[in-house]
Amino acid sequence: QVQLVESGGGLVQAGGSLRLSCAASGRTFSSYHMGWFRQAPGKEREFVIVISRSGGVTYYTDSVKGRFTISRDNAKNTVYLQMNSLKPEDTAVYYCAAGTRLGYSTGRQDVYDYWGQGTQVTVSS
Repeated sequence: QVQLVESGGGLVQAGGSLRLSCAASGRTFSSYHMGWFRQAPGKEREFVIVISRSGGVTYYTDSVKGRFTISRDNAKNTVYLQMNSLKPEDTAVYYCAAGTRLGYSTGRQDVYDYWGQGTQVTVSS
């Protein structure tokens, strides 16, 4: 079993930055690829960005290209999401997820085994 806890969300003005963290329990953190997803009000949950087990490969959705960066520290069992140049349309609950199955590079959600509770990010105009 793996438990994931997100933190770092909050209210920020458009153009500002936030850094989200996801802390994982257990001692096999490096066995999982780690992804971030988000769900805006009235919309389905969508893929944002993912990082490979070693941290050497990342994939992301076009809407965050050049603005969001994912990183991980396997020694601390933590994955980070640095969000810059935030826009009102980035407003959502952000979730981290851990998975071991192949296919994560496509942005699919069904390859993940564990999910966090989410953290709210609100970007004002």
